[in-house]
Amino acid sequence: MNQMELSPAILEKIRTRQAAIEETASPYAARNSSAFRKKLQPRRPEEPVIRPPFSRDADRILHSKAYTRYIDKTQVFFLIDNDHITHRVLHVQLVSKIGRTIGRALGLNEDLIEAIALAHDIGHVPFGHKGEECLDEICRREGIGVFKHNLQSIQSLDVIEDLDLTLQTLDGVLCHDGERFVRRLSPTGSLTAAALAAKCEQIQKGGDAPVLPATMEGCVVRAADVIAYLGRDLQDAIEVGVIKKDDEDLAAICHESLGVEDYQMINWTVIDTLIKDLVAESFGTAEIAFSREAAGAVTRMQAFSIEHIYQDPRLTAQQEKIRRMFVTLFDHFAADLDAGRTDSLIYTDYLDAPWVSETYRTSASEGEKVRDFIAGMTDRYFAETFQALILPRRVRGTYDDPHPSSSRAPN
Repeated sequence: MNQMELSPAILEKIRTRQAAIEETASPYAARNSSAFRKKLQPRRPEEPVIRPPFSRDADRILHSKAYTRYIDKTQVFFLIDNDHITHRVLHVQLVSKIGRTIGRALGLNEDLIEAIALAHDIGHVPFGHKGEECLDEICRREGIGVFKHNLQSIQSLDVIEDLDLTLQTLDGVLCHDGERFVRRLSPTGSLTAAALAAKCEQIQKGGDAPVLPATMEGCVVRAADVIAYLGRDLQDAIEVGVIKKDDEDLAAICHESLGVEDYQMINWTVIDTLIKDLVAESFGTAEIAFSREAAGAVTRMQAFSIEHIYQDPRLTAQQEKIRRMFVTLFDHFAADLDAGRTDSLIYTDYLDAPWVSETYRTSASEGEKVRDFIAGMTDRYFAETFQALILPRRVRGTYDDPHPSSSRAPN
């Protein structure tokens, strides 16, 4: 069947409607016409009327292999069987929804907000931030730089899968860092390939200075990230018993900061209150900001979560075991690459896959390839791979299968 084409008359009506929407948008919003990709010659012709560039970015992200692996990536609570707690795939959807709600109220570009939000955590490794600490330690040992999940997101999107996203989307993903709360955010820096590379280098070097987004939409996602995890982490902690429902300290913070009376309403109240506060404080301005009162509430709730959730012994008790797992897998696959063992999983499930760019295959160092393979694993694939490497394999009848792990889905 021939590809159906829209008539010029329909395209013109859609174009006119979109132009009218942009006329009513905030003067600080990113315009579709300003979208810029590093590749001046796209792989396929783009039709910006039906699928504007930032909407196309969101589609490319949704169809990427890295996005698919969100399904089994830890948010906070790993190694616990409970289908009612948040995983990474739900978190990014919550950030997208919250961000688009804010963006719609402020007249910003919702397509760009969606693209940044959906991709912002793609660089997260198995077992969340605990796993990130382990991989960072190994990368420093191997002399391949620090490991930060926002840097890894750019590596995955722009290098490994080579999705050719706009610089606006890549910049927002790189600068999302919701863990470092900033009360007032103003777009900072230019949107060029050189500027993006400079920000990556700044993050690699470390330091206390935050790397801020270059668009209002990027600022919205950074704020939405905080709103999305703040109440949800507390709700999940109550769900799994890390925090008791009658915790007096939490009750005081929630009541005094946000007026929460019912623990079942913690997440709803956090989202509703902080969205309204952000819109009221940011409307008509060139920044995304919380009021002093709301910022104080965020800071107090973050401090409570750090002490009572993220540093809870039930989460940290497995850290040394997880560290040894990361070291074991890294050393094993580094040895496989060095020996050219092409039947190794790092080849069959990763480097030989059609979605890995040829440029990456030929230019990345061996240490970077091992880092990226492990960083892209889901929690389940990581644990099963470790088990297959360490424990002896039982067989049924014959020893003919050379790939004991080949029945598993790729990472």
